[in-house]
Amino acid sequence: MLRVAVPADLPMIEALMRRSVLDVFPSFHDETETAAAARYLAEPDKVLVDDGTYYVHETAGEIVACGGWSRRDRLHAGAGAAPSDDRLLDPATEPARVRAMFVRGDQTRRGLGRGILERAAADARAAGFRTLVLMATLPGVPLYRAFGFREVERVRLPMPNGVELGGVSMEYTLP
Repeated sequence: MLRVAVPADLPMIEALMRRSVLDVFPSFHDETETAAAARYLAEPDKVLVDDGTYYVHETAGEIVACGGWSRRDRLHAGAGAAPSDDRLLDPATEPARVRAMFVRGDQTRRGLGRGILERAAADARAAGFRTLVLMATLPGVPLYRAFGFREVERVRLPMPNGVELGGVSMEYTLP
């Protein structure tokens, strides 16, 4: 069941994010990078939940996937806060952001991530946005490509402890 996340979900979302990183990242990152991602990327963004643009997928009462989109300027977690993070985007001229996509390792390749992306795209389009952008970590790139996102640029994402993760800036034109 895919539904909008509520504040009471935040502890379960955080646990899922951490488990997802520890399950999935080792196929793409070394031990140091995986540990940094588990520490710095596995932190839910309460603003997304408060905005009603973050979703969870439940199976048998457990949250097994999460993700969403944002009408705010923050592109990704892990690089520290920027003054413009809470600025509302102009849907006529700026793209919405896909944010914080995580799937539990034993639930990958079941369409859960795609379902969240479909919901995020439909809701962003309904809010007037024409484009989605995201900063993918390496485990997410295959999903985003399969969905129709195109690669814009490969980057290094600095974590607060100095470790850098490979990332891919991607964009998608809403149909």
